[in-house]
Amino acid sequence: MAIVSSTDPVLSSFLFYATVVILKMMFMSFATAFYRLTKKVFSNPEDCKGFERSGKRLTPVMNDADVERVRRCHLNDLENIVPFVLIGLLYTLTGPDLYLAKLHFRIFTGARILHTLAYLIPIRQPVRGVAFFVGVLTTISMAVAVLKNANF
Repeated sequence: MAIVSSTDPVLSSFLFYATVVILKMMFMSFATAFYRLTKKVFSNPEDCKGFERSGKRLTPVMNDADVERVRRCHLNDLENIVPFVLIGLLYTLTGPDLYLAKLHFRIFTGARILHTLAYLIPIRQPVRGVAFFVGVLTTISMAVAVLKNANF
């Protein structure tokens, strides 16, 4: 039984795209773990001890370039996807046009996926920067629409 009615096409669309970007953000945790495990780069002493082999001692490493790159990408997701989900939910409550709402949701989702690819591959700038700003501007556009429709 659904708690929220998904008969509203704007809400259904938002739920789909919000889930996609949240799953993408969650993937970044696994990507960080993958880099830590394959490079044997851990930030905590107890993690190092669990992976010591053949008498080779591991020491905590806080600045591995590859691990930090994935972590920065994940942090950027947290800084952008959480506001998108919150503002996007408010935006759906304002009764926006379906076409315009889907355009917002699709642009943001595409921008975040492109941002992640540009970060992890890496693709030369300005691709990552443009993807970042497109996503932020999309969220700001929805926030402006919410404020315009707010009755206070």
